[in-house]
Amino acid sequence: MMKLTHKERRRVILTGIICFFIIGLCIISSVDNIIKIGQKKEEKKELTQRLNNLKDEEETLSDDVEKLKNPEYAARYAREKYLYSKNGEKILKID
Repeated sequence: MMKLTHKERRRVILTGIICFFIIGLCIISSVDNIIKIGQKKEEKKELTQRLNNLKDEEETLSDDVEKLKNPEYAARYAREKYLYSKNGEKILKID
């Protein structure tokens, strides 16, 4: 086996330290990216749920708009919801 001179030994140690430093940075960067990916997946899941809720709400509101185009339904809805009355009609509110 060949003996290394002082300069060669120093160069090998320095190269090893630099390699370990670079590998460490790569590992830290990878772990950070894995954590960010997990957070983004969770955020995507929450936003997908919110989108589905908003689509359901939009569908309900669209149905209400279609129903309110019918004058009879609109009049009945106004009487029930906002206590409007026809001429000569009295409203009794019972709690």
